[in-house]
Amino acid sequence: MQVVEKSGEGLSRVWGVTVPAQDLTDRLEARIAEITPTLRIKGFRPGKVPTAHVRRLYGKALMSEVVEQTLSESTQKVLEDSKVRPAGEPDLKPETDLAEVIEGRADLAYEIAVDVMPEFEPVDPAKLSLTRPVYEPTDKEVDEALDELAKQNRTYVPRTGKAVKAKDGDMVVIDFVGRVGGVAFEGGTASDVELVLGSGQFIPGFETQLVGAKPESELTVKVTFPETYQVETLRGKDAEFEVTVKEVKAPVEAKADAALAERLGVESLEKLRELITTNLEQQYASATRFKLKRALLDQLDEKHDFPLPPKMVEAEFASIWQQVQQDKESGQLPEDDAGKSDAELQAEYRKIAERRVRLGLVLAEIGRRNNVAVTEAELANAMRQEALRYGAQAQQVFDLLRNNPNAQAQLRAPIFEDKVVDLIVENAKVKDKKVSKDDLLKEEELPAGYGG
Repeated sequence: MQVVEKSGEGLSRVWGVTVPAQDLTDRLEARIAEITPTLRIKGFRPGKVPTAHVRRLYGKALMSEVVEQTLSESTQKVLEDSKVRPAGEPDLKPETDLAEVIEGRADLAYEIAVDVMPEFEPVDPAKLSLTRPVYEPTDKEVDEALDELAKQNRTYVPRTGKAVKAKDGDMVVIDFVGRVGGVAFEGGTASDVELVLGSGQFIPGFETQLVGAKPESELTVKVTFPETYQVETLRGKDAEFEVTVKEVKAPVEAKADAALAERLGVESLEKLRELITTNLEQQYASATRFKLKRALLDQLDEKHDFPLPPKMVEAEFASIWQQVQQDKESGQLPEDDAGKSDAELQAEYRKIAERRVRLGLVLAEIGRRNNVAVTEAELANAMRQEALRYGAQAQQVFDLLRNNPNAQAQLRAPIFEDKVVDLIVENAKVKDKKVSKDDLLKEEELPAGYGG
């Protein structure tokens, strides 16, 4: 095998590789000799098939296999001998006709192009100083959360009297059939649906037209589907629903008491308060971690400046730009971006891509130097959590993830990042600062590229 370095500028490397046709032929003959004793071909005794016959039957397929294996092995050897750390999968570009190579009439010549990891010294986590905003829930907040929980779980009883009419806040039990252009559409028919008027569960305008409805009454509700409706074929369409109101129920005043705890399957009101307190603490802890991580990433971005692998930046930008285009087409582009030209947006989002790549490399290098790794147990747990999102198909999804290295890599990346962030925070100088709930939860303007 002959290897020539064609380019070594910056973080890009290009090598020319040539594998003589005779070497490929020798490997083919070895492969034929390996499989011949195992072949069962009609007209020949087991293990007695002539190699010439095997070559005639399977030569091209086996040579294709040899070429593919040679490409993989020779590429790996070039990278190892060059002592470089690839920043992604290498691009292989054939320089000879592969059909001629498979026929044994040409050498295998190809180019290897790859970006390499930049060499840089990451900041020492012990030299970082961070402020961690903290907030603890008050008794008043717990009481308010408990009252809201009682409200959400209140019961309803049938309204009685001579002139029962549904009011805002009442529950109606309805059957309905929805039509667009006079034709019933998929998902537009249901029976015994419990709908609280004013809850905003249904399409805008639907619930308000049921206010004043009587039990056992029938009416036509006319609505227009929002332009952002999840079913694309219904977006912006006018629809009519034939609704039968079967029952009207009034809400019963909710109380945060032992009966509520019992309905929720909790042993006592005191235990329910503890659960609510824990839930609030977890919510605030999550907000604290978000802001601490943001401050950390800001510092890491400020303290590092090194060349970035071009292909990594391009791949990250392409991913971001695809999402921007989708948002633009669906009318969901952020207000600040709506009036900008594509050229302006591309310039801004390329900076975001560069920041994300830079931070990813910094975190990866700190993790590498500190032997941070994602365990098989952590990965398996992530796969289970992802699979559970698909309900009845959970096992099928889990099996797919277990056999898909690319999907596993996507699940592994955020786990690795969180572990590196935890490592840095453990070693940095971190000072807790008590803040108000509003300050902790306030949405601040994010720096370019944050949250990737």
